[in-house]
Amino acid sequence: MEKDDASAKVTLREVLADAMARDKTIVGGKVDGKVRDVHTPFLRTPTTVIEPIRSSDAFGLRVLRHSAAHVMAEAVQRIFPGTKVTIGPATDAGFYYDFAKPSGTFTEDDLAKIEAAMVEIIGEKRSFRRTVVSRDEAQSLFAGMSESYKTQIIDSIPQGEEISLYHTGEGSAWVDVCEGPHVPTTASIGAVKLISVAGAYWRGDERNAMLQRIYGTAFPSQKALEAHMKLIAEAKERDHRKLGKELELFMFHEYAPAMPFFLPRGAFVYNGLQSFVRDLYTTHGYEEVVTPQIFDKKLFETSGHLPNYRENMYLPVTAEHLDELRLALREGVVPESEGAESYRTADQARDKVVIQKLQDLERLGQKPMNCPSHCLIFGHRNRSYRELPWRVADFGRLHRYERGGVVHGLARVRSFCQDDAHIFCTQEQVKRETSSFLHLFYGVYAAFQFKKIDIKLATRPEKRIGTDEQWDVAEKALADALTEANLPFEITPGEGAFYGPKLEFHIEDALKRSWQLGTLQLDYMMPDRFELDFTGPDGAKHRPVMLHRAILGSLERFFAIYLEHCGGAFPAWLAPEQAVIITVGEGQNEYAQKVVAHLKSKGLRARADLSHEKLGSKKRDARNLRVPYILAVGDREAQEGKVAPWSRDTKADLGAMPLEQFTELLVAEAMVPRIIPKDA
Repeated sequence: MEKDDASAKVTLREVLADAMARDKTIVGGKVDGKVRDVHTPFLRTPTTVIEPIRSSDAFGLRVLRHSAAHVMAEAVQRIFPGTKVTIGPATDAGFYYDFAKPSGTFTEDDLAKIEAAMVEIIGEKRSFRRTVVSRDEAQSLFAGMSESYKTQIIDSIPQGEEISLYHTGEGSAWVDVCEGPHVPTTASIGAVKLISVAGAYWRGDERNAMLQRIYGTAFPSQKALEAHMKLIAEAKERDHRKLGKELELFMFHEYAPAMPFFLPRGAFVYNGLQSFVRDLYTTHGYEEVVTPQIFDKKLFETSGHLPNYRENMYLPVTAEHLDELRLALREGVVPESEGAESYRTADQARDKVVIQKLQDLERLGQKPMNCPSHCLIFGHRNRSYRELPWRVADFGRLHRYERGGVVHGLARVRSFCQDDAHIFCTQEQVKRETSSFLHLFYGVYAAFQFKKIDIKLATRPEKRIGTDEQWDVAEKALADALTEANLPFEITPGEGAFYGPKLEFHIEDALKRSWQLGTLQLDYMMPDRFELDFTGPDGAKHRPVMLHRAILGSLERFFAIYLEHCGGAFPAWLAPEQAVIITVGEGQNEYAQKVVAHLKSKGLRARADLSHEKLGSKKRDARNLRVPYILAVGDREAQEGKVAPWSRDTKADLGAMPLEQFTELLVAEAMVPRIIPKDA
């Protein structure tokens, strides 16, 4: 890290020339904390702090992958002339690029050809080159290449913003309109692999053209790429949709799109997650409420959801339905599907009924969040400062409209439940409540064996409510709480909720993938909008602060991620079945049933497989269900009152032991984890 001592426009290629000559892994840098590539000029001042970024760093890897996306686009257009390009960003796991191919879809053979062309381009060690052009120049360039999607992208760049192009090589090299960042040369990209092809709507809108999205990944070395590909193969085996079917946990049906059905085994786990959190509420000072699912739209107008979140709200009546009723009213014909006898009365009475129905339907909406209803509860009577902090929890079902292109198994659904809670407190209590929440949050994730957690502080978005002064105070309060807790965090500008900044907790799973799960949001706006107050020690009315918090977040999403994290091998305390007793023959059936009865009497979950299958087949079936213990019983075990356990976690036979000894072992393992409150 170094400080510059002059004021001028320079590039990192100039500033880090010596370091890059010695270390070929440098692909960019941080300039006063902001990631830049080696091509983009910046103002150098005496206080400017520069830190090199290497291709193995998290930021460097994204720069490398974004560059790989450009190389892939060039390779596609080289092999398939006439293909139009759109956007190609880096992702946490690699990169993608969306294409409009003149005809046909990309095949596996096509991916192999594209990948080979990419390797060739990388081997040419061509430099990336950045130029800045006017809007007219950019439009003229891409219009001349018939790149209609690029001209739309240029149109969407706000007036006054710089328009930069990146060229791969010199002269008439491949070019893209892009803000970067990019690696110094194609050689910096290292190893690449194309993964799959999927459909994607232009700009993510199903009303637009369907494009083809090619996914790929890139790493600085072949060794790192191969390690990643092993994780991808493991991820396919652990895909929660695959495991959900194999373990009979959940299902979907076209009659309820993107709304899951939990089968008995899955419902047990789902309820177990909910019970685990509910029990924590008792010890951590939360009170639970039950609230309606459908509200008058006035509630969402007051909360700010209707003007700021409408596109995600799942309303019980569609615009098409309303149009149908309006048309029926105009034409004097009511659809038979409405079926009400009152519609067949005199015109005036019929019209009155239809108008009332329209009005009722138009003013109702299903809740996408619990916070507005909790504000109603807080405000339904006078409150005293002695009641604060008031922690209110709600497991109510929520409905949000997710576009068909983004729903994904349990990970992205339209009907779900959160371990949702809101804390109403004074300004002075914010730091303590944030600290208590962090303690609880980390305890919960330790119980589920998640070890790496990254925190992001998401600040004010462009579309928001409240004043800048309120946002300043809210963002500082969360940052101070993290600093005091000695927890490192990253700031993500513009990613906050429309009503307040938030802490996002990104969890790394067993396959080294990062998922955003829990959240804590600090909100001064909603108490203002609902005019909430409490009586302070001075006898005057004061406005409470509202903390929105979730630990697991959506239970459906957590279920999906945790299922893949543990590969379906739920810990004994959460497993639908903790033990399966398998018999050598029919002669042990009576004893097997006694073992089941004994284990159940101790509060354990067990069953016996008394089928006519062979012992090996029974054991294989139980293993496939990831049951923690399989207890084999033969004549000797039956005579001596023993069992012969096989452990799923150690993948070993534990040897014959008295039934009581095994029971004690399983009872200890099946205990639900406890998290002691921070102030206890």
